[in-house]
Amino acid sequence: MSRFPTDSKFRDVLEQLIDNVHINFDSKSLWVLNMALALVMFGVALEISLEDFKQLLNRPKLVIAGVFSQFVLLPTITFLLVLMAQPLPSMALGMFMVAACPGGNISNFITHLAKGNSALSVTLTAIATLLAIVMTPLNLQFWGSMYEPTAYILREVAISPLEMVKLVALLLGVPLVLGMWVNHLRPQLAKRLAKGFKLGSLAFFVLLIFLALAKNVDIFVEYVIYVFWLVVMHNLVAFLTGFSLAKFLGFSKENVRSITIETGIQNSGLGLLLIFTFFDGLGGMALLTAFWGIWHLVSGLVLGSFWGHWAIEKEEVV
Repeated sequence: MSRFPTDSKFRDVLEQLIDNVHINFDSKSLWVLNMALALVMFGVALEISLEDFKQLLNRPKLVIAGVFSQFVLLPTITFLLVLMAQPLPSMALGMFMVAACPGGNISNFITHLAKGNSALSVTLTAIATLLAIVMTPLNLQFWGSMYEPTAYILREVAISPLEMVKLVALLLGVPLVLGMWVNHLRPQLAKRLAKGFKLGSLAFFVLLIFLALAKNVDIFVEYVIYVFWLVVMHNLVAFLTGFSLAKFLGFSKENVRSITIETGIQNSGLGLLLIFTFFDGLGGMALLTAFWGIWHLVSGLVLGSFWGHWAIEKEEVV
């Protein structure tokens, strides 16, 4: 496997250059991005009901496998990938951040496009979102501390896991509960709102990401070569992780597709917010996570379109 440049002087200079990159993203922009992410989550939650959570009782093997793939298997394999590739410390921490986040909000749409199990996708989104309140800070702290170069960054920044839990709960937990509450009280209204609201808020969120990148286009173009291969490889590994686990457990094709997509599409928007909030927009972390946010849209839509052209024959649902 290709490794990051090993010449120590070159790495030291490159690390200093990238980590000292100042990304133009002020507190006002951060506040707007916070609101956009919360709105996206609210739009997703309009289609989630308590019945979706009952699938955990009805078909626990599927749901547990999806959650295990996201919050245990992917961070573990990311750690092994970091050991093999040896990227710059801040980029390695960015990889841990992405792997610690729950599935991305667009995963439900891509699963539908891929003719996967949409109900399973929605269930995993709901459960992963709730678990992320604790698991995202926990995974970032645990795996980041296991790798000495990133452990040093965590010690220097001295983030408070509790503060991160509070922010994730505010950004994901509150919109999820509110959206489900609307769905419970006015299901027909929620159904009408969901389509336009989810797509509109998601488009707004993606637009904000691109606007943020546009303000920093020179920086992005200059350093993208150092993150491109890492993101592509990491994203491919994420898809393969979900696919391999689901195939190993003998799930049906539509369930394999759902778990693959839920594992490979990560909520990099949440990762960016945490990076700007707790790590002062650390250059390597922010560049890697921002590029992941662009790339997984491309890879996810390509994979979803490819699978969508292949009909699934009738088979025993597992």
